[in-house]
Order: sequence, then C-alpha cells, then structure tokens
Amino acid sequence: MTFEYKTIEKPIENTLLKEKGSKFIGFAFPVTNERELKSALEKIREEHPKATHHCYAFRMGLHGENYRANDDGEPSGSAGLPIYNQLLANEVTNILVIVVRYYGGTKLGVSGLVKAYKESAKMTLEEARMITRELETEIEIQFNFNQQNTIFTLLSKFDAKVLNFDANENCILTASLKLAQKENISEKLSEMQYVSFEFND
Repeated sequence: MTFEYKTIEKPIENTLLKEKGSKFIGFAFPVTNERELKSALEKIREEHPKATHHCYAFRMGLHGENYRANDDGEPSGSAGLPIYNQLLANEVTNILVIVVRYYGGTKLGVSGLVKAYKESAKMTLEEARMITRELETEIEIQFNFNQQNTIFTLLSKFDAKVLNFDANENCILTASLKLAQKENISEKLSEMQYVSFEFND
C-alpha cells in the first residue's frame, strides 16, 4: 500500500499564454478536500469576473480517484480534458489547475483550444515545485490524567503532532500522524489499560 503522493508545494498564479489575441491565464492550487477546492475556484472567479471562461481540472485522493474536468462553456473536451491530462502526465494529485480565458476576437477552433489549454496547464505546472507528501490520519485518544506522560512519550516516538488536548481527570487528545504508522500505534495503545482511541479518517 502506498502512503505518499506527489503534489505541488504551493499555489502558482497568473502564468500567461497568448494565442491569437486570446489570453490564457493559468493557476494551480494544492487542495485536499471539496472546501479548499470550492474556495480556490471562487477566488479566481472573483478575481476574473470578466473572463470568458474559467476551465479547470482537479485530482484528489491518493490515486487521483476523485477527479473532474470542466470545460465551462468551451466545446466539449477542448479545455478541461487537456488540463486534466497534464495532471496525469505529471502524476500529481490533490491539485486543482484552473485556466482562465479572455477571448481575443479570433476563434481558435477545437484543436487550437486543446493546444492552448494544454500548453497553459503545462506552463503552470512547470513553474510549480513538485513535492512528495505523506498521507496523515487523525487519532483521538482518551486516557486517565496520570497516564499523560506515557501517552505523550508514545506520540513523540511516532512523530505525531498534538492538535488538541483537554486535560481533565479523563483526558482527550487529538493528534495527527502518518498513516503508515496507524497499525503500529494502534497496537501499542491497545496494550494499555484505561485507554480508548479512534481514528477520524
């Protein structure tokens, strides 16, 4: 099983391609869920309200199983798909690429559009720094107050990051850790008395 994926380090904005008077402006965003996806799309629509088209493609999930290509009014398959194919070519996931088009008066025809959207997406991705990220999961652990040292020692051993900690008689702690460690930490926690835990993923 794989526990890592390739994506871009940070957003890339405003890569410009001109084709027969039309302007194609490329954007790429690392996204991990629908909420981030929607807010990136809304941001670009707000920044470019007068653009003729906002075409995009995204892939999410470890193997890019959640994906979509959107032509936003361009001839079917002439915009979203060429952008999507660039995501496949670069083997990146958890990414959204948007190409904003300002129509310049000369029709490009379907093959011209395919070429322009492909080129714009390619240029945008070439500017991005590709990185490999490890999948993470969140765990919630409940334990007695006097067990905190043991729990914290265990978490640091597994490089877990504590996200939230309520210290009462019964403590509740939320931490994120690498998915690859899920079984190992489960095994250790299962051996402890008065400790319950669950993963939120």
